Amino acid sequence: MLPMIRMDDVTENVSIDAWARVFARSPGQRNAPHESDAELIELPGSPDTYLAITIDTVAEEIRSGLYRDPYTMGWVAAMASLSDLAAVGADAMGLVVSVAVPPACDDTFIGGVARGMEEACRTLGVFVLGGDSNATPEISLTGCAVGTVPRLKVMTRLGLEPGDAVYLTGRAGAGNALGLARLTGLPDELFPEERYRPEARIAAGLLLRGRASACMDTSDGVLTTLDQLMRLNGRGFEIDCDWTRVLADDVVELAARTETPHWMMAAGPHGEFELIFGVHAAQASGLLADLEAEGVEPIRLGTVQERPALELVASTGRRTEIDMAPLRNLLDVAAHDPERYLREFRATGRASGLE
Repeated sequence: MLPMIRMDDVTENVSIDAWARVFARSPGQRNAPHESDAELIELPGSPDTYLAITIDTVAEEIRSGLYRDPYTMGWVAAMASLSDLAAVGADAMGLVVSVAVPPACDDTFIGGVARGMEEACRTLGVFVLGGDSNATPEISLTGCAVGTVPRLKVMTRLGLEPGDAVYLTGRAGAGNALGLARLTGLPDELFPEERYRPEARIAAGLLLRGRASACMDTSDGVLTTLDQLMRLNGRGFEIDCDWTRVLADDVVELAARTETPHWMMAAGPHGEFELIFGVHAAQASGLLADLEAEGVEPIRLGTVQERPALELVASTGRRTEIDMAPLRNLLDVAAHDPERYLREFRATGRASGLE
């Protein structure tokens, strides 16, 4: 039996709360801390619309060597905040950026970052609206995305009910595959960095709003996303853990070639920008048909259950309850020592019931 599930079992949640409790909350803000991927604010003079605004920084990923290609850096810096808009079903208005790079960075590097940002935005039909540049000792790239959401169709991380079906908008694992390749020093050809080009699911988010019971993006990995939704909603999940159905083919291939358990590609902290969403049974068929017409092929992960536990169901029928908190907290314990991190990640995963 798992202990009581709490938000403050996770170090990152505690850190966010430490900041948030100092700031006065706007009376026009729709969401409380942790409740949605983007902040939802009343717009004066627009009683039917919320402003959706969010911000993300890519710095640690660059400093740790996870991203080496300036194009990847720019692409992810743009897509990360646009993905937060997707998770609240926002119509994206655009992106402002803050770029901080060392003076030694040449035009080739800066051009690569800029092209990554530009092509990410144009892929989704939005624009970089402006921003700020600075000279700093280390590279730090920030994107702030803005959009709007109809109030009657607002979508947050809250609202899951027992019996809801749970879906993923696309196959996952590329983020953790890249992380594995970097941490273990694999040859680049086993998982080239250019395979990691996750796209924010803006179009899917527009179809989900007003219809999904809750939604969150998978930027921190599939199992972390499910764990956070569980803690917020006080509801659990029964999840089909046939990882070969959930993970992208090249991720499954990398796991086989490196003798890495599939669960690590779903449990690691470096995800993509797919959406995990719940949907009530009465609305499922129509929503799925609309998503498929948009080119999205949702993967059914499982079902929401009353008891707040994350339960994985293997193809053999074996059921395992897992506690993701120890895995999520490892980033604050061993992330600066790659060998120790991988070793403890495997051991902690197995101790938590993952195989």
